[in-house]
Amino acid sequence: MREIVLDTETTGLNPLSGDRLVEIGCVELENHLTTGRTYHVYLNPERDVPAEAARIHGLTTEFLADKPLFAEEAAAFIDFIGSDPLVIHNAPFDMGFLNAELVRLGFPQLPMQRAIDTLPMARMKFPGSPVSLDALCKRFSIDSSARTFHGALLDAQLLAEVYLELCGGRQPGLVMNVKRGEEHVVVETKQRIFREPRLFPASADELQAHEAFVEKLKNPIWKKA
Repeated sequence: MREIVLDTETTGLNPLSGDRLVEIGCVELENHLTTGRTYHVYLNPERDVPAEAARIHGLTTEFLADKPLFAEEAAAFIDFIGSDPLVIHNAPFDMGFLNAELVRLGFPQLPMQRAIDTLPMARMKFPGSPVSLDALCKRFSIDSSARTFHGALLDAQLLAEVYLELCGGRQPGLVMNVKRGEEHVVVETKQRIFREPRLFPASADELQAHEAFVEKLKNPIWKKA
C-alpha cells in the first residue's frame, strides 16, 4: 500500500485571490513505513512574497527568484504522487493550492477523495485538545526541534510520523524486512521437547472419602438411569 505524505508552503491563504505555491514536500510510505523516497522543490511564485508569509516559512522573494516555476515541475510532481492517497494535515488548504496550479496549466484537478486528512483524524482522537502539527509532535514525543520555520519537506516528514501514530503507532517488533519489489520473511523455528504425560492416581484414602461423600447425595442423577 503506497501513500504520499504531502505539505506545501504558499504566499498566503487564498489561491483564488492570487496567492501561489512556493514549496512542495512529499514523503513516500509503503505499508505505513517510510521508504526514503521524497520529492521536494522550491518554486518561483511569479509574484512577491508578503513579509507575513516569509516570517512563517522563511522563503523570501529574493530566495525564490531563481527557482523553477510550477509549470516546469508539474510533470515530475504528478509522476511522483501517481494515483496514490495523499496524507495531508488540513487537506482542503493544500489541495486548493495544488488544484489552482494544475488547472492553470490545463491539468485535471486532484479529487478530494484522494486526500487522507489528518486534522479531523486528530480532532476525533483527541477532542478538545490542540491538534496543530507542533501539538501532535509533542503529544507523540516526536522531535520537532529542527522546525524553526515551516518547511514543506520537514513538515511532511514530521506528519508521516504523526500519521503513523494516529493509525495506531508503529510496532518495530512486528515489522518484517520489506524492500521495494520483494519481501524477506524470516521464520525462526524451535524444536519442542516431548514429555510423557504424568499420572496422578487417587490414593485409597481419597477413594474411600469420595465414596462416603457420594453416599450422602440424595437422588443422584446417575442412579436414575
